[in-house]
Amino acid sequence: MLLSGNVLRFTTAGNVDDGKSTLIGRLLVETQGAFEDQIEGAKRENERRGGKGIDFSLLTDGLRAEREQGITIDVAYRYFATPKRKFIIADAPGHEQYTRNLVTSASTSDVALILIDARHGMLTQSRRHAFIAHLLGIRHFIVAINKMDLVDYRREHYEEIRKDFTTFIDRLGGAAIYCVPISALKGDLVTESSTRMPWYTGPTLLELLESIEVDDQQHKLHFRFPVQLVSRPPASPGFPDFRGYMGRVVSGSIRVGDHVVVLPSRARTTVTGIVTHDGLLQEAFARQSVTLTLADDLDVGRGDMISCEPQPPQVRTEFKATLCWISEQKLHLNQRYTLRHTTKTVRAIIGEINHRLNVNTLECESPISELQTNDIGQVRIKTLQPVVCDPYSVNRQTGGFVLIDENNDTVAAGMIEEK
Repeated sequence: MLLSGNVLRFTTAGNVDDGKSTLIGRLLVETQGAFEDQIEGAKRENERRGGKGIDFSLLTDGLRAEREQGITIDVAYRYFATPKRKFIIADAPGHEQYTRNLVTSASTSDVALILIDARHGMLTQSRRHAFIAHLLGIRHFIVAINKMDLVDYRREHYEEIRKDFTTFIDRLGGAAIYCVPISALKGDLVTESSTRMPWYTGPTLLELLESIEVDDQQHKLHFRFPVQLVSRPPASPGFPDFRGYMGRVVSGSIRVGDHVVVLPSRARTTVTGIVTHDGLLQEAFARQSVTLTLADDLDVGRGDMISCEPQPPQVRTEFKATLCWISEQKLHLNQRYTLRHTTKTVRAIIGEINHRLNVNTLECESPISELQTNDIGQVRIKTLQPVVCDPYSVNRQTGGFVLIDENNDTVAAGMIEEK
């Protein structure tokens, strides 16, 4: 099954000043994804600074601090559409101190659009962003080799970067890679072909985005339903004693009559109804929010997981995980944190740091006693209550979590590993 509704979610990333905001601004304008007042506002702002015409980056750099510095700080979500597909863009920052924002955007994306400056090639942040995107489960990369106008559109710059990026991703385990040379500023090969690069005969960037096929893996996985709320409305005609379990199907599908298991209690029962605002369903699929009714009156609450019986998830109080540490405060062993996983919140401690990963060399560094901002490391976590989970490599929705400190600040994003 292809992506629901033919919507492609992609994150943009790359080194600071590689031209991400300019590229997105051009895409929005040339696909009629920007309002006229936004375009006029960007023109006026550019003229105020002494420029002429439109500065495309001003359409996406929405925060005052971003505009004054000419960088992107927050994750800017934008939407546009063509006759072939709808798109959701997450413009992630390029500065190293904002790598945490890339973790946010990549965790829900299907494709990573990596921009690389043709003059500089792959830099540390280019590698870091590509690694994080791959770590978070993205297996489709579009490499836009930008600013080709500044290297006189020479093919050798494109070929060298294409080779370097492919070699790097192959070392991570491989992925589908599509490369295109562009000039976001001049418009070459963004939405239209270019006569200045006759040596390139492939599709434009927009054509790549329109045609790339990404299977919606969540539909193919086993059924997982984290319970958000228990619905017990007042008695009414037709519903004298209604008890339902509200939530979102995060993977797989469920039909009325299916046998399920409730975890962590391991109670077994049968689905008797699937209720929505639009009426009753016989079957529900991944990404749908529904209320399930069960044949038995069980003790089920928020944070419990209703799953298919043949292949249930794991119930664990200790596991290995890969952490992307995003806090300015260092991670120290045996410090207490709050772990949020699907709809469940539990107390947790980091009992061991196994190693830290060097993003440039892909080597594991150990022994390690702490993790600092933007470090990626493997740790062992213990929780006070059981967590119902799958390995992140199997199911992104039930394998990911965040850690929160005592000040209620998010300090890390984590991915649960196999036993």
